[in-house]
Amino acid sequence: MMKLVVAGLVLVVVVAVAGDYALSDKFIRLLQSEESTWKAGRNFNKNLPMRYIRRLMGVHPDSKYHMPRVHRHEIPENFELPNEFDSRTAWSMCPTIGEIRDQGSCGSCWAFGAVESMSDRVCIHSKGKENFHFSAEDLVSCCHICGFGCEGGFPGAAFKYWVTSGIVSGGSFNSTQGCQPYEIAPCEHHVKGSRPKCSEGGTTPKCVRQCESSYTVDYESDLHHGSKAYAISKDVEQIQYEIMTNGPVEGAFTVYVDFLHYKSGVYQHRHGLPLGGHAIRVLGWGEENGTSYWLCANSWNTDWGDNGLFKILRGSDHCGIESEIAAGLPKVQ
Repeated sequence: MMKLVVAGLVLVVVVAVAGDYALSDKFIRLLQSEESTWKAGRNFNKNLPMRYIRRLMGVHPDSKYHMPRVHRHEIPENFELPNEFDSRTAWSMCPTIGEIRDQGSCGSCWAFGAVESMSDRVCIHSKGKENFHFSAEDLVSCCHICGFGCEGGFPGAAFKYWVTSGIVSGGSFNSTQGCQPYEIAPCEHHVKGSRPKCSEGGTTPKCVRQCESSYTVDYESDLHHGSKAYAISKDVEQIQYEIMTNGPVEGAFTVYVDFLHYKSGVYQHRHGLPLGGHAIRVLGWGEENGTSYWLCANSWNTDWGDNGLFKILRGSDHCGIESEIAAGLPKVQ
């Protein structure tokens, strides 16, 4: 019994030391001292518990078993994919494509990547006539086939749920936008700022199938559905063709400790242990100083990374970025 307790204490000490080092100035200086395709800097407060950061990685380990069926594009033989593509400029009439959301103290990245892509695609496929801001709150709290809410979920299942059950509108915390704005407040998980201090934990919001009293449409009438849910194979050209044809997709990858400190450039993992699976939105691609990349939008607010965006190595399934691409098509008028 004593040995178990001692072993447990040793384990706690090791985890604490690893956590302290992961967010330390020393670790950031190490990243900055090496030649690399990306630059590091401080994004997170050094005193933030690693338990909080790990919780942000909300892609459940079993997520690959919940992906929809793979759709394969028949790309015309004479079709040439461009060297660069950015959904924000390709569909400049769609404001949601340039939006960076904040998942707060909740492992809801799987839901954010999904509703962001859905919102973009409604605008794109309606040729700018419809702008519907899908609610992360509704998806996180009500999709029981999607996993475990703030404790992690399945990106692919979110798109299947969109088709079968529909999702209502909803903006960011305290926005009074749409049927169900996000209930979880953003917190100051970065350097000093105006938001309140982050707290660990927090439960998944309760599923409430009704809209805020200030919203003039009832819940059932506000539900918007997808017409099709599908996955894209681990093929760079298939993913590129999907994005430039239908809009941003949801991707997932393994986050390592060094990614926390990304500031600019094309991220390639160099140091640190894995923290978990994380879902993001893939907006496009390009090349920087000879290095091919995917352009992605994170959901850790605009004061993380490059104004909330990051680039990651393209073409070698780096950190699994090309292995779990989920998407769907909206029902538009």
